[in-house]
Amino acid sequence: MKPIASSIRVQDLDHCGIVAGIIDQMGLVEQINQELGSHPQEIVSAGVAVKAMILNGLGLVSAPLYLFEKFFVGKATEHLLGEGIEPQHLNDDRLGRVLEQLYEAGLTPLFIKVALKAAFKFGVNSDSLHLDSSSFHVHGAYLRKDLPLSQEPAAMFLRNRFANAITHGYSRDHRPDLKQFMVDLMCSGDGDVPLYLRVANGNESDQAIFAELIRQFREQWQCEALFVADAALYGEENIQSLTDLQWLSRVPATLKAAQQLMEQLSEEAFNPAQLTRYHWACVCSTYGEIKQRWLVVESEARKEADLLQLEQKIQQHHQKALHQLKHLEHRNFACAPDAMAAAEDWNKQLRYHRLTQIEVVPLPYYNQPGRPRKGQVPDGIHYRLQGSLTLNQEVVAKARRRAGRFVLATNVLESESLSEDNILCEYKKQQCTERGFRFLKDPMFFTSSVFLKTPERVAALAMVMGLCLLVYTLAQRALRQALARAKQTVNNQLGKPTATPTMRWVFQCFQSIHLVILGELEQIVNLTQEHQRILQFLGAPCQKYYLLV
Repeated sequence: MKPIASSIRVQDLDHCGIVAGIIDQMGLVEQINQELGSHPQEIVSAGVAVKAMILNGLGLVSAPLYLFEKFFVGKATEHLLGEGIEPQHLNDDRLGRVLEQLYEAGLTPLFIKVALKAAFKFGVNSDSLHLDSSSFHVHGAYLRKDLPLSQEPAAMFLRNRFANAITHGYSRDHRPDLKQFMVDLMCSGDGDVPLYLRVANGNESDQAIFAELIRQFREQWQCEALFVADAALYGEENIQSLTDLQWLSRVPATLKAAQQLMEQLSEEAFNPAQLTRYHWACVCSTYGEIKQRWLVVESEARKEADLLQLEQKIQQHHQKALHQLKHLEHRNFACAPDAMAAAEDWNKQLRYHRLTQIEVVPLPYYNQPGRPRKGQVPDGIHYRLQGSLTLNQEVVAKARRRAGRFVLATNVLESESLSEDNILCEYKKQQCTERGFRFLKDPMFFTSSVFLKTPERVAALAMVMGLCLLVYTLAQRALRQALARAKQTVNNQLGKPTATPTMRWVFQCFQSIHLVILGELEQIVNLTQEHQRILQFLGAPCQKYYLLV
């Protein structure tokens, strides 16, 4: 007779039940299997493999993909993924084949289909959509595979497009030594939910592609949304191509019209905004021959920082200008007009100062060395400059007026449809895509560097990372909305009540929860009353993994 202890199995569940429950609620496994197909003899379908990758991605371990199989050792794998599925079935060969299938199916269309269905099930509001991009670096050569198009089969060309897209470019990760690819991301203003993801060339320009991405998204997802982007969207060609859509963008500070507007508007022209420590002034514009509203926004917090930075810059330029003036005053000129011309040229180069009290001083010189004799006629005359360095008050006054200000533009002309305060609020929500990229690059969820061998798998992994973000934001949004409806709170990291917890904190709270199996009997241990309370807000799909329904 076997000892009782030998028949007991203890498996880690932790927060993976929450992740699995959200995936089930999305219908992700069934949708992936429908798109990629399945075989009756396969143990792990493509949909289940994707589910396993998301569990790994949100597993709170910094595990590169080649440690994928080891991640599930000791986990409640069969409980989470299905009967008969064990860690050895989730090997790198199966994983690689699924990644290649995802790539062949078309990453962006597939992601949009999944996100569309999930957004519908979770009731995500798509009234405003926020677009941004970021770079992801890779380790490896990823050599180009150029072939003449006439000699390259269509399927091979599809494969090689991304291989050629992994290249050097402007690195937002500050790793110019590594090749990279770009990820374009579009998130909802409601809960930061990603609704669009595209993997692109590592040297691609945002200015050249943002307008086209918005148009492509609109064709695939029919919605009357306000599309929000940063200054990369704003340009004559882009805004002219988006006349049939509603857009909101930041105007580049390098644009002359925007600079003049920020410098010329007085404090009296601004109105207090609903957001504290913000003010705005609204003007009409026809830049690019498109009627639009420009909203000049002034942030008090940013103004304080900009003024401090301005004083530092003025001091730095002053020290540099003094050094240059010293050299200029020791320079010999052949005539007085040459000296004055040099002074004028240098004056134009000064940013915050100007040369005043300019004098040209004649200086006789002698070709023979030593002290000249009394009454000796000089061999010629050099001319040198003398002057004083003073602050250019007009330039500094303009810079101080410009401090803390930026310009937003929209083609929604009626305040009733989009008020000035809502323009500012919608642009502030642009942080949702920035938070999404911080999530994707956080080693706690996935790795910031990609270690896969083939470019196709790199691209597919980027899409899976986007699915991780989709699951994470849907779970966080669902929990926060349930707490708001019930007017309840949960404790945060400091033990204080909050109605807006992060899922990262919730995941950490669910550590050390185990599934204990004794024969046919299953039981969850270490599940506290607080855990059960959180699961009640997340719903039955998550509760079932903790045997609460």
